[in-house]
Amino acid sequence: MTVIQIIMLAAVFLIASIISVIGGSTSLITVPVMLEFRVEPRTALATNMLALTLMSIGGTLPFIGKKVIDTLRLPLLIVLTLAGSILGALLVLIVPSKSMPLIISISMIAVAVLSIANRNAGVVPSVGIPSRIAEIAGYIVTFVLGIYGGFFSGGYVTLLTAAYIMLFRMTFIQAIATTKVINVFSSLVATLIFIKHGIVDYQLGMILGLAMFIGGIIGGRMTLSLSNAWLQRIYLTVVGILAFITLRKSQQQNHSTSTTNLTIE
Repeated sequence: MTVIQIIMLAAVFLIASIISVIGGSTSLITVPVMLEFRVEPRTALATNMLALTLMSIGGTLPFIGKKVIDTLRLPLLIVLTLAGSILGALLVLIVPSKSMPLIISISMIAVAVLSIANRNAGVVPSVGIPSRIAEIAGYIVTFVLGIYGGFFSGGYVTLLTAAYIMLFRMTFIQAIATTKVINVFSSLVATLIFIKHGIVDYQLGMILGLAMFIGGIIGGRMTLSLSNAWLQRIYLTVVGILAFITLRKSQQQNHSTSTTNLTIE
């Protein structure tokens, strides 16, 4: 890879990380771009995970001491995330990810519909505490999404943010801050497994990771300066755009597969 290509990648990763602190779905942008630059798929996933770890650390720093991180639930959420992420990272080694774009796009469309239907969710602070069923569901979703986060991570934080708003009744800023901390552990444990199997491009990962670390700090500070209403608008815009992009790519892949099958027959 040439110096110019690396600079172009770093620029994309920087911009993506600034936006994704609020909306998530970083990997839906960064991994496809790496594949366009002919980075081997497994190496792209693993190297991207290293960069995501640094972005999550950078994105967490602005929230420390601001009393917006859910510290009461955090320990259990981290344990569940670590367990799920380990399983997810191991799946990368044995399972192809061709079906992921369709699953993600459908999930994001569902998130957008639910968010629009519950416009006050995450914008107006909730009165009272979540029901026991909702609380338990929040922990189950954390574990299940942790598996996906360790596997690919595209859309992981987006879906996790929506889950925390709807199940734990967090505001947008609380959900964004809490998921940033959780994503540090999700990305880190997956990265360590990828390192063990020798599929991380360290040089590229550190360059892109530095860009994302800076982007994470910028995005975190921007988040703190915005109201929950504006965070919701940006979040829904990102969800809508990425849902459209991933759905379209999935349809193109299905069309390509169908054409190939017809040719073979």
